[in-house]
Amino acid sequence: MGQREMWRLISRFNAFKRTDTILHHLRMSKHTDAAEDVLLEKKGCAGVITLNRPKFLNALTLNMIRQIYSQLKKWEQDPETFLIIIKGAGGKAFCAGGDIRVISEAEKAKQNIAPVFFREEYMLNNAVGSCQKPYVALIHGITMGGGVGLSVHGQFRVATEKCLFAMPETAIGLFPDVGGGYFLPRLQGKLGYFLALTGFRLKGRDVYRAGIATHFVDSEKLAMLEEDLLALKSPSKENIASVLENYHTESKIDRDKSFMLEEHMDKINSCFSANTVEEIIENLKQDGSSFALEQLKVINKMSPTSLKITLRQLMEGSSKTLQEVLTMEYRLSQACMRGHDFHEGVRAGKWQMGTYHFGEMGFVSICC
Repeated sequence: MGQREMWRLISRFNAFKRTDTILHHLRMSKHTDAAEDVLLEKKGCAGVITLNRPKFLNALTLNMIRQIYSQLKKWEQDPETFLIIIKGAGGKAFCAGGDIRVISEAEKAKQNIAPVFFREEYMLNNAVGSCQKPYVALIHGITMGGGVGLSVHGQFRVATEKCLFAMPETAIGLFPDVGGGYFLPRLQGKLGYFLALTGFRLKGRDVYRAGIATHFVDSEKLAMLEEDLLALKSPSKENIASVLENYHTESKIDRDKSFMLEEHMDKINSCFSANTVEEIIENLKQDGSSFALEQLKVINKMSPTSLKITLRQLMEGSSKTLQEVLTMEYRLSQACMRGHDFHEGVRAGKWQMGTYHFGEMGFVSICC
């Protein structure tokens, strides 16, 4: 067999694998068997959403996005539903994001999944942000990418000591989407810019101290908190807030520890206040501290294109509404799908925050 014929066979085999992966994803997106990927239940006064894919860290599928959006709209109009609770099954993750490997493979195979997935995910993010009923997200475990979009725009976000937050999209030629351009520049000082560009992890009570969570509860009390919320009779927003505040006040884990970035906030505010990525890099070099040099090392591993997009995204998003930001991010996401960095990053698994492998589902991202 000649070399040319061998390469032709390899190319055909790779195309078959991509198509098979895409078809598998679509089959999963349409299945409606007993083992539901998302549970939508009315309990007491509340509508309860449970992301039910613990083996995959509750990663989002298109089918899950559609089910949640539809039910959220119904509960919003239901006079007997007074609040909405969203949580993740399994204890390891609230939601680690969406499966971007499938999206990348689909694009290579000329299958147009990306426009539909991103559009409907961002519509759900906007629905969470504009929800007319009190919305309580129990962010216990890994909360990244799509999981952030399902929680951070809601009225109440309850973190536990096991919560792990990060937006590490700059590692693969994407950007902190799902409304990242809205909430990140609104964090204290330049903290959001730092988190977006470096993908820095926040854990436990620091997720609350950063302003991403509104409350902190010890994980052993989380089930009890949910029971107390469900037991409320026709609660007002104030009634719900009071229950959350009581549990927050009683929480003891890491209560006396200061914010892990507190000692570095002056450096963060100074170095990340620049209007260009080049200036931020120069600021970190000029600072010269071990913290600054560590961040410089991280940034140098990121996609240069992604860094520039992200900085501009946050600067623009700081004065836009959530809906305006999501519209901007949709356009950016489609531009990234046409670029090289995103597909190369997914192929190589270039995650500064760690790579997750989930059997036949392959690489599950923490970004979309």
